[in-house]
Amino acid sequence: MSTPEITIYTTAVCPYCVAAKNFLKSKGRQWREIRVDTDPAERARMIERTRRTSVPQIFIGDVHVGGYDDMMALHRAGKLEPLLAGGQA
Repeated sequence: MSTPEITIYTTAVCPYCVAAKNFLKSKGRQWREIRVDTDPAERARMIERTRRTSVPQIFIGDVHVGGYDDMMALHRAGKLEPLLAGGQA
């Protein structure tokens, strides 16, 4: 089973985006970053996918994790690592 791709919708000036990326880096993970401040079409796609306008918006595979606080809540509950490994929360 391969590990799922991580996608993060971000903007340039976003401390929670930086925190999310630093946390994932500490886990030895890589991600695909989509900047929504420089690409209005990607911002529209993010809102369509998530129904949220704030960043970051984090996906692990096809699973919408939410923002940084949501990801950390999953981590504290012990449900993030199974997602990162390719399982379900």
